[in-house]
Amino acid sequence: MIDMKNYGWQPSMLQEDVDGIPARITAVHRERYELVCSHGTIFGKLKTAVYYGQGEDFPTVGDFVFVRYGASGDSLIIKTFPRKSFFSRREPGPIPRDQAVAANFDTVFLMTSLNRDFNVGRLERYLTLAWQSNATPVVILTKADLADEYEAQIQAVQEIAVGIDVIAVSAVTGQGLGIISNYLQPQKTVVFLGSSGVGKSSLLNALAGEKLMDIKAIRENDSRGRHTTTHRQLFMLPYGAMVIDTPGMRELGMWDVSSGLGEAFSDVKEVLSRGCKFTDCHHQTEPGCAVKSAIENGELSADRWQSYLKLKHEAKYTDDKIGFMRERQQWHKSLAKWSKQQKKNGGIKK
Repeated sequence: MIDMKNYGWQPSMLQEDVDGIPARITAVHRERYELVCSHGTIFGKLKTAVYYGQGEDFPTVGDFVFVRYGASGDSLIIKTFPRKSFFSRREPGPIPRDQAVAANFDTVFLMTSLNRDFNVGRLERYLTLAWQSNATPVVILTKADLADEYEAQIQAVQEIAVGIDVIAVSAVTGQGLGIISNYLQPQKTVVFLGSSGVGKSSLLNALAGEKLMDIKAIRENDSRGRHTTTHRQLFMLPYGAMVIDTPGMRELGMWDVSSGLGEAFSDVKEVLSRGCKFTDCHHQTEPGCAVKSAIENGELSADRWQSYLKLKHEAKYTDDKIGFMRERQQWHKSLAKWSKQQKKNGGIKK
């Protein structure tokens, strides 16, 4: 018998009587789910009347659910319990849809490698979504053994990840593994997020002390890899911590990130909180603009401000496509006017 407390289940999570037993989703295979419960590893399917008829939240990896156990076949999933954390992304396409990625994790390992795949702009996007998930983000810089010097990369990350741990690791030499083990405690769950080829599978294998995932070589010309992980999966490590590994996601569509933006861009929010001379300030050429002043005196970089605007506008797109397109056209016109004015004043400070 498996004690579900080892998988993070707490009896207090049960807020109503449900005719079934608790289980946790460990993998999703199309319409079939892999779960762990007191009986061990099982497979299950959704109860159609509940999930399609009553609007119950469709489960994803990491979710706690109740099932009616089937000893001789698939069990029946009848309820998804409320989540303490949740990560989703907007699926690409003409009609925005919310795609569940993982749930009920304590920490988000935002992973980027110290090679040509290193991208601060992409990391800003990951940070925003990580803060929105209601979990604690940690930046993991992988493949430290392949970089002669990476102090500049660490500094660049620290400038955008204020107050967040930034850890350089190597799955080959073991560098940094002792530090990140502080986050890998019994009954705690960590989710790995990062592009394909950053070394998520290599790190997972190193932490587990065994080969849990296959590893594929990256392409030499651009340091990018193919997807080793083809689906999201929860692994139990030998010392009781759990890791949710996810497929590489180079493009992440923004969804509702209202609180995530505030956390990821706390430096920008601090400047905005000071208030401008005019309440309807567009932060372009108006006198008494707090943003313009912060950029001119070097307190806030123009690149950082533009990243904030880009993600904010992209998130708005999902709520109001027509309004977004109209606002984006006006934004580009204002941006061009602002850039021209900055050049006249001596150039844009980075």
